[in-house]
Amino acid sequence: MPSIGRDDVARLADLARIQLTEEEISRFAGEFDSIMDAVASVSEVASEDVPATSHPIAMTNVFREDVVETTLTQEQALAGAPEAQDGRFAVPQILGEE
Repeated sequence: MPSIGRDDVARLADLARIQLTEEEISRFAGEFDSIMDAVASVSEVASEDVPATSHPIAMTNVFREDVVETTLTQEQALAGAPEAQDGRFAVPQILGEE
């Protein structure tokens, strides 16, 4: 696996807009090499008969039935609002008028 050198770390830091000292660049270059070596060792062990996983525990989504139910009317929804205007919630303006 290719090595990540000081120039690569400096370029990545620049792209991410992170300021690193020369000492940090040297340290991170070594750490990235260690990470890449670990990934390479896992890649050597992985075989085609082992399915890829994103999580060690099987995850399933829990869905509820999509059932149409009675909802609030406009008046009921606006009844609890601190302020309403023209049948809508009134909120403070945060952007300037154009």
